Amino acid sequence: MTSVSGADAVILVGGKGTRLRPLTLSAPKPMLPIAGAPFLSHLLSRIRAAGITHVVLGTSYRAEVFEDHFGDGSALGLEIDYVVEEEPLDTGGAIRNVADRLRADDVLIFNGDILSGADLGALVGTHRDSGADVTLHLQRVADPSRFGSVPTDENGRVTAFLEKTPNPPTDQINAGCYVFRREVIESIPAGRPVSVERETFPGLLAAGAHVHGFVDSSYWLDVGTPEAFVRGSADLVRGIAPTSALPGPVGEALRLDDTEVAEDAKVTGGSTLGAGSVVGAGAQVSGSVLFAGARVEDGAVVERSVVGAGARVGAGAVVRGAVLGDGSSVGARCELIDGARVWPDVELPPGSIRFSSDA
Repeated sequence: MTSVSGADAVILVGGKGTRLRPLTLSAPKPMLPIAGAPFLSHLLSRIRAAGITHVVLGTSYRAEVFEDHFGDGSALGLEIDYVVEEEPLDTGGAIRNVADRLRADDVLIFNGDILSGADLGALVGTHRDSGADVTLHLQRVADPSRFGSVPTDENGRVTAFLEKTPNPPTDQINAGCYVFRREVIESIPAGRPVSVERETFPGLLAAGAHVHGFVDSSYWLDVGTPEAFVRGSADLVRGIAPTSALPGPVGEALRLDDTEVAEDAKVTGGSTLGAGSVVGAGAQVSGSVLFAGARVEDGAVVERSVVGAGARVGAGAVVRGAVLGDGSSVGARCELIDGARVWPDVELPPGSIRFSSDA
């Protein structure tokens, strides 16, 4: 990655993570363990690798959790400032809310739920070379109809911000990472909710400001849903998504301290086994995340799922594409499939939920 000097980073981490419930009932989404470390650790490692050392976290929900974990950032080679939103301010308002903590003329803004392989140095370099007021990281995706699309002209200038449409004119989407000149941040109205996508960016275009696009096709994933969360974790473990915060070598599985895995169990697909977790005889864990102290008992199958801290999957149970909250218990021979969510400390009796009749 190209190195950056003279830039600040701002990470917006104020969301409640409702799409990831019940996991976010106990921790804010950026602090959930993904590939053996809080999600935010992976993003901070990328920022530090790019040569940026001053980071401002814009927090709201469970704000104290971030500072309790990262402190002043010195352990990561960073200086971290914290700004708490008293009222929800949306993306633009959250950016404006941290303006008085900024030191540099160029400010990299990150949404706190994006996993990306973009070259941050090249992004800032494009911003500076083009003389832009704001530069957007634009990601090329196979199905842009699921997102707002952002067309650019032959010089790379953004020409419009388009809402989701069945036939978008470009495969370039807003990837949730921006470089702002500090004066532009200071021009955002203070003290009220402002959306960068619906107000700030269209307003800049209408005023004739230079909004530039940095078009990229590297790794990119919004980890805001359970399906994407487990995929992102597996991609980090297998080295498909870049990070400097993986607490172990890349491979088919990441095992943290004090895990127990039976000799004939199979743990594959970039699965993470949290500290003190147990996988019993003949069990199969694939492409999944087990939080600390989780148990997968004999003969159980766990695929593309998150098993919360201290949760239990009973013998012979099948859990595919599901989320089990902290301390929950799925009884023996139960079968949970795509989309199932079990709330914390809920106990499902043996054989009580099935999607097929072959009990």
